[in-house]
Amino acid sequence: MNIGDVATHAGLPAKTIRYYEDIGLVQPKRSANGYRTFRQSDVHKLAFLGRARALGFTIEDCRSLLKLYADTARASAEVKHIAQEHLGRIDRKIAELTEMRATLGNLVESCAGDHRPDCPILADLAV
Repeated sequence: MNIGDVATHAGLPAKTIRYYEDIGLVQPKRSANGYRTFRQSDVHKLAFLGRARALGFTIEDCRSLLKLYADTARASAEVKHIAQEHLGRIDRKIAELTEMRATLGNLVESCAGDHRPDCPILADLAV
């Protein structure tokens, strides 16, 4: 399968697939003329990576998850640990965004938004 077909089947842009190859997440075969030849297992790995990245897992998390997926003797506790760490990062980010939203909401609410030059939003940013 060529990269265009794989991109369609895996739901990833060809550029992303090339990047994943560059960093060693997938290793498609190369034909004599240098073209990539993807196997069905490559398509499956790429779809796996696409789903993991859509959930926000880091590249290193994805690397670890792929290794664990391939290891039939894996302990699910290792997978759960990676997912729990990521969930913690998400929770921290949500808390940061919630705080940002509250602060910005208060600033927007306190700004008259009229013809006068005084603006609490700019005043806060200048502190």
